[in-house]
Amino acid sequence: RRPSQARARSRGPGTLYERIGGAPALRRLVRRFHEVLANAPEAAEARAVLHGAPSDLGPKLFAFFSGWLGGPDLYGERHGAPKLKRRHFLVPIGEAQAEAWLFAFRTACEETIEDRTVTAELLPQVESLARYLINRD
Repeated sequence: RRPSQARARSRGPGTLYERIGGAPALRRLVRRFHEVLANAPEAAEARAVLHGAPSDLGPKLFAFFSGWLGGPDLYGERHGAPKLKRRHFLVPIGEAQAEAWLFAFRTACEETIEDRTVTAELLPQVESLARYLINRD
Protein backbone atom coordinates (compact mmCIF):
# COMPACT_ATOMS: atom_id res chain seq x y z
CA ARG A 1 0.00 0.00 0.00
CA ARG A 2 0.98 3.59 -0.51
CA PRO A 3 2.26 5.35 2.62
CA SER A 4 -0.75 7.67 2.51
CA GLN A 5 -3.24 4.78 2.52
CA ALA A 6 -1.86 2.76 5.40
CA ARG A 7 -1.96 3.77 9.01
CA ALA A 8 1.27 4.10 10.92
CA ARG A 9 2.35 0.82 12.48
CA SER A 10 3.01 0.43 16.18
CA ARG A 11 5.32 -2.29 17.41
CA GLY A 12 4.26 -1.79 21.01
CA PRO A 13 0.98 -2.20 22.81
CA GLY A 14 -1.69 0.14 21.48
CA THR A 15 -1.58 2.53 18.54
CA LEU A 16 1.02 5.24 18.10
CA TYR A 17 -1.79 7.71 18.76
CA GLU A 18 -2.34 6.16 22.17
CA ARG A 19 1.35 5.77 22.86
CA ILE A 20 2.16 9.44 22.24
CA GLY A 21 -0.64 10.46 24.60
CA GLY A 22 -3.72 10.87 22.40
CA ALA A 23 -5.24 14.16 21.29
CA PRO A 24 -3.50 16.43 23.86
CA ALA A 25 -0.05 15.13 22.91
CA LEU A 26 -0.83 15.28 19.20
CA ARG A 27 -1.99 18.89 19.59
CA ARG A 28 1.31 19.76 21.30
CA LEU A 29 3.24 18.01 18.53
CA VAL A 30 1.35 19.80 15.74
CA ARG A 31 1.59 23.17 17.52
CA ARG A 32 5.36 22.79 18.01
CA PHE A 33 5.77 21.55 14.43
CA HIS A 34 4.15 24.73 13.12
CA GLU A 35 6.27 26.93 15.38
CA VAL A 36 9.43 25.33 14.05
CA LEU A 37 8.15 25.41 10.46
CA ALA A 38 7.30 29.11 10.78
CA ASN A 39 10.55 30.21 12.42
CA ALA A 40 13.50 27.89 11.89
CA PRO A 41 15.94 28.84 9.14
CA GLU A 42 16.26 25.11 8.40
CA ALA A 43 12.57 25.04 7.44
CA ALA A 44 12.75 27.91 4.94
CA GLU A 45 12.48 25.65 1.86
CA ALA A 46 9.21 24.20 3.16
CA ARG A 47 7.81 27.62 4.07
CA ALA A 48 8.55 28.88 0.57
CA VAL A 49 6.00 26.53 -1.02
CA LEU A 50 3.18 26.92 1.51
CA HIS A 51 -0.02 28.62 0.39
CA GLY A 52 -0.49 30.44 3.67
CA ALA A 53 0.90 30.60 7.17
CA PRO A 54 2.18 27.31 8.61
CA SER A 55 -0.35 27.57 11.44
CA ASP A 56 -3.22 27.59 8.90
CA LEU A 57 -2.39 23.94 8.21
CA GLY A 58 -2.74 22.95 11.87
CA PRO A 59 -6.32 21.66 11.93
CA LYS A 60 -5.89 19.53 8.80
CA LEU A 61 -2.54 18.18 9.91
CA PHE A 62 -3.94 17.32 13.33
CA ALA A 63 -6.96 15.62 11.75
CA PHE A 64 -4.80 13.64 9.31
CA PHE A 65 -2.29 12.49 11.91
CA SER A 66 -5.07 11.58 14.33
CA GLY A 67 -6.36 8.90 11.98
CA TRP A 68 -2.99 7.96 10.49
CA LEU A 69 -1.57 7.28 13.95
CA GLY A 70 -4.52 5.05 14.83
CA GLY A 71 -6.81 7.51 16.58
CA PRO A 72 -10.14 8.95 15.42
CA ASP A 73 -10.34 9.38 11.64
CA LEU A 74 -11.09 13.10 11.85
CA TYR A 75 -9.67 13.91 8.43
CA GLY A 76 -11.72 11.25 6.68
CA GLU A 77 -14.89 12.38 8.43
CA ARG A 78 -14.38 16.01 7.40
CA HIS A 79 -12.59 15.83 4.06
CA GLY A 80 -12.87 12.29 2.73
CA ALA A 81 -9.93 10.10 1.82
CA PRO A 82 -6.59 11.89 2.26
CA LYS A 83 -5.38 11.36 -1.33
CA LEU A 84 -2.13 13.01 -0.29
CA LYS A 85 -0.40 12.73 -3.65
CA ARG A 86 -3.32 14.47 -5.38
CA ARG A 87 -3.72 17.13 -2.68
CA HIS A 88 -0.01 17.99 -2.83
CA PHE A 89 0.39 17.80 -6.61
CA LEU A 90 0.36 21.58 -7.16
CA VAL A 91 2.80 22.17 -4.32
CA PRO A 92 6.34 21.95 -5.74
CA ILE A 93 7.93 19.44 -3.37
CA GLY A 94 11.52 18.50 -4.02
CA GLU A 95 14.10 16.89 -1.76
CA ALA A 96 14.91 20.27 -0.15
CA GLN A 97 11.27 20.96 0.72
CA ALA A 98 10.74 17.46 2.10
CA GLU A 99 13.89 17.71 4.23
CA ALA A 100 12.88 21.12 5.54
CA TRP A 101 9.43 19.81 6.46
CA LEU A 102 11.01 16.76 8.09
CA PHE A 103 13.40 18.98 10.06
CA ALA A 104 10.39 20.71 11.61
CA PHE A 105 8.62 17.42 12.28
CA ARG A 106 11.69 15.73 13.79
CA THR A 107 12.34 18.73 16.01
CA ALA A 108 8.73 18.77 17.20
CA CYS A 109 8.85 15.04 17.94
CA GLU A 110 12.08 15.32 19.90
CA GLU A 111 10.68 18.21 21.94
CA THR A 112 7.17 16.89 22.61
CA ILE A 113 7.24 13.08 22.65
CA GLU A 114 8.87 11.75 25.79
CA ASP A 115 9.00 8.06 24.84
CA ARG A 116 11.99 7.68 22.50
CA THR A 117 10.83 4.23 21.36
CA VAL A 118 7.67 5.85 19.99
CA THR A 119 9.72 8.50 18.21
CA ALA A 120 12.00 5.80 16.78
CA GLU A 121 8.95 3.97 15.38
CA LEU A 122 7.17 7.08 14.15
CA LEU A 123 9.91 9.00 12.36
CA PRO A 124 10.84 6.44 9.67
CA GLN A 125 7.17 6.14 8.74
CA VAL A 126 6.74 9.93 8.54
CA GLU A 127 9.95 10.16 6.51
CA SER A 128 8.56 7.61 4.06
CA LEU A 129 5.35 9.61 3.79
CA ALA A 130 7.23 12.88 3.16
CA ARG A 131 9.42 11.31 0.47
CA TYR A 132 6.35 9.78 -1.17
CA LEU A 133 5.06 13.34 -1.76
CA ILE A 134 8.16 14.53 -3.64
CA ASN A 135 6.99 15.58 -7.08
CA ARG A 136 9.88 17.68 -8.42
CA ASP A 137 13.56 17.03 -9.10
